Amino acid sequence: LTLAQVAIFVALMLIVGRRVFPWLLWQVARTGSRELFTLCVVAAAVGIAYGSAALFGVSFALGAFFAGMVMRESALSHRAAQESLPLRDAFSVLFFVSVGMLFDPEILLRQPLMVLAVVTIIVVGKSLAAFLLVLAFRYPLNTALTVSASLAQIGEFSFILAGLGISLELLPKLGQDLILAGALFSIALNPLVFQAIEPALVWIRARSRLARSLERRDDPLAELPSTIDQRRLTGHVVLVGYGRVGRRIGEALAERGVSFVVAEQNRELVEQLRARGAPAVSGDASDPAVLIQAHIVRARMLVIATPDSFHARKMIEIARALNPEVEAVIRTHSEEEAALLHKEQAGRVFIGEHELAHAMARHVLERIS
Repeated sequence: LTLAQVAIFVALMLIVGRRVFPWLLWQVARTGSRELFTLCVVAAAVGIAYGSAALFGVSFALGAFFAGMVMRESALSHRAAQESLPLRDAFSVLFFVSVGMLFDPEILLRQPLMVLAVVTIIVVGKSLAAFLLVLAFRYPLNTALTVSASLAQIGEFSFILAGLGISLELLPKLGQDLILAGALFSIALNPLVFQAIEPALVWIRARSRLARSLERRDDPLAELPSTIDQRRLTGHVVLVGYGRVGRRIGEALAERGVSFVVAEQNRELVEQLRARGAPAVSGDASDPAVLIQAHIVRARMLVIATPDSFHARKMIEIARALNPEVEAVIRTHSEEEAALLHKEQAGRVFIGEHELAHAMARHVLERIS
């Protein structure tokens, strides 16, 4: 009966949910009310999660997961994610506070070897398995290292599974304590693991013929050409996005003789830049591999010129993990997002409308005076 209920729930979400909820978001968005749109997103997410638990016997966590999948099908998914950022951060804080309240520090004294073994399995074993799996799917070496580093920690679902195991009496209390201890140390070590990616990549390339052969499988636009002068890749600017704003920034930097590397998802733009001799890599800068290829580790500044401020925070987080000293300049259209970035000390934030208003006001005042 339970399996049948789960099957019905999944079918309902995939068939009905993918049509109904995107339509609902569009209807609410047409009202022009930001508050109503945010309320609709929250109500839909909580409603799907609660309905899945109450009607189909599915866990609240699984229902929330499918709620996210349903929201993703809407063309307004990016706006929904952006509007729910403050709520996401608040719930993340509450979640990890509750996890911290479950952690028993005495486990470090009672079972230090077991804690060390769990941390080793998470940081080394899990990463090694991911590394080999990515290579088996014929991805390049740098991608395999980045994926393995990203998985060198425990995620939220591990805590959910541990709690479910405790409730079903499948996992002893000691197991939960070990998982929490492993999560604490793996999360603390993760920035160091990310910082070790580029040195490890250089070391492996220099000493392994197999590694060099694996690198030849890489997308030629996803990494900088070997002909680039290495002196231009130290103290440079990493420019994310080469649209209308990014192009003007790049032209200004070039006029002043400032070295920069462009990270752009449009492959045609990357090819055009390379044809002019400008260093450029193709890919999403929220992917650590792209920032690594742009040599963010040795960069002086990260300039995010893309209009998608939702991914800007992730880019900054990755860049700071790889290079804590890098300065960030961010473009955004939202005052709320700008305030949040200021609060998190993400870097210097520019709101397009504000800068346009300042320029127009300055011109008017100059003409009048």
